Amino acid sequence: MNHKYSLPFATFLIIATLLTFGSTRTSAQSQSIEGFWAGALDTGTFRLRLVMKFSRTPDGKLSGTLDSLDQGAKDIPMSLVTFENGALHVEMKSLGATYDGKLGADGTQITGEFTQGAKLPLDLKRIEKAEDAALKRPQTPQKPYPYNEVDVTYANKPDKITLAATLTVPPGAGPFPGVVLITGSGSQDRNEALLGHQPFLVLADYLTRRGIAVLRADDRGMGGTTKGTSNDTSENYAGDALAGVEFLKTRKEINPKQIGLIGHSEGGMIAPMAAARSNDVAFIVLMAGPGIVGDKLLAMQNGLISAAECDREVKESVAQAERLFVIAKDEKDPAVAKEKMKAESAKIVADARKKLEAQLSSVDARVNQILSPWFRFFLSYDPRPTLTKVRVPVLAINGEKDTQVPAREDLEAIEQALKDGGNRDYKIVLLPKLNHLFQTSKTGSPSEYGAIEETIAPVALEMMGDWIVAHTTKH
Repeated sequence: MNHKYSLPFATFLIIATLLTFGSTRTSAQSQSIEGFWAGALDTGTFRLRLVMKFSRTPDGKLSGTLDSLDQGAKDIPMSLVTFENGALHVEMKSLGATYDGKLGADGTQITGEFTQGAKLPLDLKRIEKAEDAALKRPQTPQKPYPYNEVDVTYANKPDKITLAATLTVPPGAGPFPGVVLITGSGSQDRNEALLGHQPFLVLADYLTRRGIAVLRADDRGMGGTTKGTSNDTSENYAGDALAGVEFLKTRKEINPKQIGLIGHSEGGMIAPMAAARSNDVAFIVLMAGPGIVGDKLLAMQNGLISAAECDREVKESVAQAERLFVIAKDEKDPAVAKEKMKAESAKIVADARKKLEAQLSSVDARVNQILSPWFRFFLSYDPRPTLTKVRVPVLAINGEKDTQVPAREDLEAIEQALKDGGNRDYKIVLLPKLNHLFQTSKTGSPSEYGAIEETIAPVALEMMGDWIVAHTTKH
């Protein structure tokens, strides 16, 4: 059981709304469920875009699959699909989830609820094909790559964990410098896939093209990597990173004296842990790595996210008021206007009630997460004493608009700790306009992550690439 959590140090409150995709359909199909349906769950911090696909088996039974576009999950099987008198019921045992909805009269929309612990409103609209809901991610590299790629496995022997990973190596004889990528908090795959983005795939591709070998592994319990235990903390994950270093030392294509670590978010807390424990780590790069104690960081994070989300809430409130004003202005019959405004107001109240119910239904899950060994460890962990023990070169970068790790306070703490420890080779950089994922953003709110097409800003990629090349160039 893995107790890392998706979206680094997220608040875990779930607030639901809907995002739907338009389509047209004839009345002849008004009572047919077969085809493609798209919608989204809004967790309050980000949207998860979903596509449900329904068809009939040769014997006439309904079957279906689910795609979670933002999580990169495709063809998740539905264990049960029933559709009677316009009522749809779906069960997905592999997810511990259900969906219940009602088909609209024109057959183009389903109004319903998705249940997976908490109940979330989920409305679906017909689309012609699954590709109509596809996300644009222009930085995702496409094969064939101009370098060598191989899937590998290696072991964290003390914890009895087998890690499944991808190693990318530049063309040529080498030996090349190498890096191990360390994901942020949450059960992440080797590409750190989130909301349709694959940051570690983009980063690995960029660095490998610059002559740096890259090892990126699935987290515990993800992909081909062994499951961990309920007592796992960041210290265990530091062992996984060092297992990656040991593996790279066995590869003839890799220079064993030039193996570094790149950690994102919690990974940026883990990298110094690993570097302080091993003489085989040549350098570390901290991408929004925490430099202050966990409970203080979380308190600051909640404030930053709330401030960033305030703008969205204000816009929603303005839109609600505008809908009422339009009715009052355009409807000449006062009685009709009154009924329309009452109906619209009732819808606004019903939506607010659903959001509140979603928050209440998630309370138990939130409490259990906070009481986990991983979370308790993080709350009390102060990264600064470990940073004072790091003797290798350090690059620490943060995005100016990061709402999950407060950038200025964080970088100041990291710099002070490195200075106190006597480290003379470090670089601290605040990157303007970038968020926690190092995307160019407007507010930095996690709700923007999926809407932004950019996966990692070129300025961040170049900063890391240039720094690593400068520290590994043979003289």
